Amino acid sequence: MTDQPSAWIISVGNELLIGRIINTNASYLARRLTFLGFKVTRIITVPDEVSDISEEIKRGLERASLIITTGGLGPTYDDLTLEGIAKAIGVPLELNEEAYRQVREFYERKGLPLTRERLKMAMLPRGAVPLRNTVGAAPGVFLEVNGRIIVALPGVPKEMEAIFEDEVVPRIKVLAPEMAMAECSIVVKGVPESSLAPVLSELARRNPRAYIKSHPKGHEVEMPILDIRVLASMPNSKDALEYALKIIEEIKQLAEELGGVVEEKHCGGAD
Repeated sequence: MTDQPSAWIISVGNELLIGRIINTNASYLARRLTFLGFKVTRIITVPDEVSDISEEIKRGLERASLIITTGGLGPTYDDLTLEGIAKAIGVPLELNEEAYRQVREFYERKGLPLTRERLKMAMLPRGAVPLRNTVGAAPGVFLEVNGRIIVALPGVPKEMEAIFEDEVVPRIKVLAPEMAMAECSIVVKGVPESSLAPVLSELARRNPRAYIKSHPKGHEVEMPILDIRVLASMPNSKDALEYALKIIEEIKQLAEELGGVVEEKHCGGAD
């Protein structure tokens, strides 16, 4: 693809560097960004240190159209990502009114007080836009710096994914070349989702231009029913449809090998 924008993924956290946690966030973001038309050129892991975070943000701003960080947005003393970003771009952290409202409402729903530590999550770099977190407390952050975009997301995978899909994707799609989308789906009966999960994970790994998702609709063991969807992204609609169909046919064959019955295959364009 021509004019493919570059993206950096910066994972923040000592727990990643010592091997206590596997970096599934980077894998997820790399696959989704590739699907959206970005070229991921760096995946970097840094410790919970302001200077290290700042250094990589500065380097990324010189080389990438988009920088996404994960981790370090919480209430504890070592959640320092926003401080590192602020230092890199030369702005202070300040109380963001919208972020304050989001954090306050989250803890009000929980019946918990808004302590100084929790208020920390509403201290954003000047000029930042808070991104709504529908799963947890810490808002994501969106910043434009001299034509480049910085996005900061929580490290908890469910929170990161929710904010990325709901808040980030609509904002960054304008950066990438326009892509054609096609979707194919099948219904698989008789195969538990847990049995098909490793198959789908391997297919997703081998097909970065596709987003593969299973939706269980029946009982996991007694009456498993899976709605499996493949959304493919290619430069033109014909290639996208052929790509999605190829993957869905492979899923169909593998599901049948596991004893499943495949019904209701549908394919078509997607918005």
